[in-house]
Amino acid sequence: MTTFAPDSLALNRKLPLWYQVSQSLRASILGRRPEEPLRLPTEDRLAEHYGVSVLTMRQALKELEAEGLISRHRRRGTFIEPSARRGAPVRLLGSVDAIVAQQSGERTTLLGHGTEPIPADLAEHFPGRTEAVGYRRLRCEEESGEPTNWAHNLIRPDIAEKIDLDDLTRWPMTKVLRDAVGVRISRITDTVEARLADPETAGLLNVPLLSPILHYTGLTYDEDGEIVDVARIRYRGDRFSFTVTLDAH
Repeated sequence: MTTFAPDSLALNRKLPLWYQVSQSLRASILGRRPEEPLRLPTEDRLAEHYGVSVLTMRQALKELEAEGLISRHRRRGTFIEPSARRGAPVRLLGSVDAIVAQQSGERTTLLGHGTEPIPADLAEHFPGRTEAVGYRRLRCEEESGEPTNWAHNLIRPDIAEKIDLDDLTRWPMTKVLRDAVGVRISRITDTVEARLADPETAGLLNVPLLSPILHYTGLTYDEDGEIVDVARIRYRGDRFSFTVTLDAH
């Protein structure tokens, strides 16, 4: 069975339960290892795992089926589609699991990591610190190997020492921090803006210099309100779109 995490959801009552479950399950599906089985557990087992009703679980699975990530066969069960499309629109709907799902599902290469000075424009987020641990990762499509985005994360040193580098080639940083390291994330503030590819980004993403990219900045805070991670992700402008859904209630 595919490894699912987290074991239970910290549910946000302002968002539909089926949506939160679908995003968590989506992240686990896209982050599965190739050797893991394609068959999913039954609806009853999944509902028990996520602590929701079977009806909610069924609606979440329906969403994933519509996206082409799974196929459902009467009497045979539910299966992950091995050829499911890995690229996806950037969607922010107000939950940590949505962000995890957004960043999941591509082959990730760790380009490097180590202690580095905190840039002047980020110093306000790391009061009293002059250094953080940086991680640079390149994400590529599974089948074609074509680069789609690259990420630079700055992590507090006391948190970085708990990170297993192997986890960073499988899971997005947000998932590693929450589910592997055990950081209790209180909020993530996101900014997405249009920029032009600098020389480093153009080289890594194999796009022309000064071509359009989506530049994402994510600030992750723990339950004490202290910064944990500052993520900067450069997405190829020809491969991603950006959608925001606001809850009016």
